[in-house]
Amino acid sequence: MAPERPRGEDAIPQPAADETPARAVEPSAPRSAQPGPHLYAALDLGTNSCRMLIAQPKGSQFQVVDSFSKTVQLGVGLEASGRLSRASMGRTVQALRICQKKIEKHGVTRMRLVATEACRRARNSRDFMRQIRRETGLTVEIIAPEEEARLAVISCAPLVSRRTEQLLVVDIGGGSTELVWIDLSAVPPEDRSRAIMRLHAGFTPRDDLPSARVVDWISVPLGVATLKDQFNDVEDDAARFALMSWFFEENLASFSPYNSENPREGFQIIGTSGTVTTVAASFLGLRRYDRTKVDGLSMTSDQIDTVIRDYLSLGPEGRRTDPRIGRDRHALIMSGAAILQALMRIWPTDRLSVADRGLREGLLYAQMSADGVLGDGPYK
Repeated sequence: MAPERPRGEDAIPQPAADETPARAVEPSAPRSAQPGPHLYAALDLGTNSCRMLIAQPKGSQFQVVDSFSKTVQLGVGLEASGRLSRASMGRTVQALRICQKKIEKHGVTRMRLVATEACRRARNSRDFMRQIRRETGLTVEIIAPEEEARLAVISCAPLVSRRTEQLLVVDIGGGSTELVWIDLSAVPPEDRSRAIMRLHAGFTPRDDLPSARVVDWISVPLGVATLKDQFNDVEDDAARFALMSWFFEENLASFSPYNSENPREGFQIIGTSGTVTTVAASFLGLRRYDRTKVDGLSMTSDQIDTVIRDYLSLGPEGRRTDPRIGRDRHALIMSGAAILQALMRIWPTDRLSVADRGLREGLLYAQMSADGVLGDGPYK
């Protein structure tokens, strides 16, 4: 188990007893008896997007065979009603039909298809999971916040520096933000990435190998969509941004590293989300997104602040037409930037490592690691 908090101190509000969402745990597809060089699928159904990767093991990593990404806005209206709307469920099912056709086309039998915060919170999520299975043949499971945090950490293993002794991994999603603080000081430098990968079995060490120690983790039920919804009634752009940033910081009070002294030396923050990669692309001036230039980029706090100030000076209309941001993200970039700025304010470090990877990559690494199909060697 992950470290527990005192009762009532968690940042995740507990739903009423009669409104507890379903948390499906059944497997997404039959698994063959012996692991081998199969194709693997990983699908992340979030509050804003539906994204899938199909990949095959290749050495110590994997090679992507096919992919899919679609903005479905599943969480629209959830904050007010507590339910997934008929329109958002319809958009999502249409996207999942495309995913099902890709899975069938490639003959994928080993897969994990998961849903996160929107489905954790919605009162009608159980009915929606049944609708998905009935209309697409796919079984999507709703994962707990701890597993979402763990998978985000695993996806970032290749970006962990040999010099890193204290690691903070931040995954800014549509409906929630996961933060995991890891102590790597007892792990030899050459084994630190692999120690992160071994967390696929859980946050608690299960063998005698040098282990990454999870100091604390938290899932804050505020992501780019849900935080934006909290402040829709604030008309002034700069005021709304400031309020969002401070409100997010207030929700970190129960995260133990928030109130402790943490050295800059040997400390690394890795940020994984559309917000972080968009800020990186804006810093690089990319009018057309290029993952090879963004993934693994190191940005200073000053560089991040400069990009955010530029976003504020553009205003809503300027952000809508800015090609570096893109039309799918312009409405959510300031709530994501507010979260990012709060994190850089709390932990004043010199640099942020940018990760164009997340839940899907974590799902693939976890499946392949469990099957023993990843070879030895450095992760990339």
